[in-house]
Amino acid sequence: MIELLPKILFYRLFHKFKFPRIMPINYTLSLLYSCNSRCKTCNIYKKKAKNLTVDEYDKIFRKIGKIPYWITLSGGEPFLRKDIAEICKTLYTHSRPRIINIPTNGLLTNIIPKVVKKIALSCPRSQIIINLSIDGIGKQHDEIRQVSDNYKIVIKTYDKLKKLKLNNLTIGIHTVISKYNVKDFARIANTLMALKPDSYITEIAENRVELDTIDKDISPGLISYSSAIDFLIHRIKNGKFKGMNKITQAFRIEYYNMVKQILRDKNQIIPCYSGIASVQISPEGDVWSCCIKAKSLGNLRSNNYNLRKIWFSKKLAQERESIKNKECYCPLANASYTNMLMDFSILIKVFYRSFIKWWS
Repeated sequence: MIELLPKILFYRLFHKFKFPRIMPINYTLSLLYSCNSRCKTCNIYKKKAKNLTVDEYDKIFRKIGKIPYWITLSGGEPFLRKDIAEICKTLYTHSRPRIINIPTNGLLTNIIPKVVKKIALSCPRSQIIINLSIDGIGKQHDEIRQVSDNYKIVIKTYDKLKKLKLNNLTIGIHTVISKYNVKDFARIANTLMALKPDSYITEIAENRVELDTIDKDISPGLISYSSAIDFLIHRIKNGKFKGMNKITQAFRIEYYNMVKQILRDKNQIIPCYSGIASVQISPEGDVWSCCIKAKSLGNLRSNNYNLRKIWFSKKLAQERESIKNKECYCPLANASYTNMLMDFSILIKVFYRSFIKWWS
């Protein structure tokens, strides 16, 4: 992460003065909308797309080059793509990202561990992060995900992944906090953290265009969410972490506190760098500033797979201005962690918490 520090100044200048023009470091690739879950918090499986191919990703990232630091491969369910290992190899060949992050529902228990091993071995200089989504314990998870025996299956997948023991592989667990599980969150978190994942993270259920959940009543209220997340913050503060993990946990505390502020104030708490430092690409090649609005700012297939051409277009400049003027706000985790990297006050807090005050 140290190598990112000099770039932060350039992104801050781009945000404030529209110069120097710079490509993003955080890329989210929605590989497909298809999914084998039917979550109460997501309708993405209802959407259809003509997905980008491995060859098309090759054309895109050949032109992007070694700018990406963090690439997330999302869905739908990413491992439904039989060519996901080939996609990762292509991204690695051209971009050498430090982090490749793949969230999964863990249902393909006979496929995921084999493919993950292949990805980790073919991308040796990237940290491969696999986050298994678990929103409840036992039948509660099955009911939220609306798949029979989902909990048993995902735990089996987790156990298989933990046995891989590859140096560049991190196995985490991810919980979406929604109105369906917020009251039970302490029990859920305690149970899942007892499994000793390499990381345990949460995100709040949101109304997103990408997930087709704009009109769904899925988000927990401020009081119930604050109570749940304060429990997790307390667990983190009293945990024992070493090295880089101390910094990671410090960032998570700042993120969780920021989500509470966003829910309370309904406004951007810190400047948003979506459309500047982070970008999302839809399954069909539409370029979005983020998945909350999922607003197409240009299509890669229509622009000779040249992200740079779209990135510095008038349409994207207008989107940046809208975001800068705080015409939108959200607690989207992927973008928020990038935003926090760009905020000096949060960096100071993280440094102080990690190296001076520790968890006091």
